Amino acid sequence: MTTPGEPQPAPDPGLARERTQLAWARTAISFAAVGGVVLKREVVAGLILLAVASAIWLTGRLGHRRQSRLKLVTTAIVAVAVVALVVSFTA
Repeated sequence: MTTPGEPQPAPDPGLARERTQLAWARTAISFAAVGGVVLKREVVAGLILLAVASAIWLTGRLGHRRQSRLKLVTTAIVAVAVVALVVSFTA
């Protein structure tokens, strides 16, 4: 317990933010790789996946800087799910 005049410890002393950011980057890289493979057969679907990869990367970068992180992550998950559905029906 701390006294009222004592400084509070940092809320995230570990590397959780860095691990989360790396997870978003890995996900974006995997979407880009799949988009590159799909691009060879279906140009439109491949371009959509490459666009989603950049959106995922941006979401990971911006998610730690904004206070409305939960809304941003939820929007990204819904967008990825919708794109995956569209790609699965067009392929």
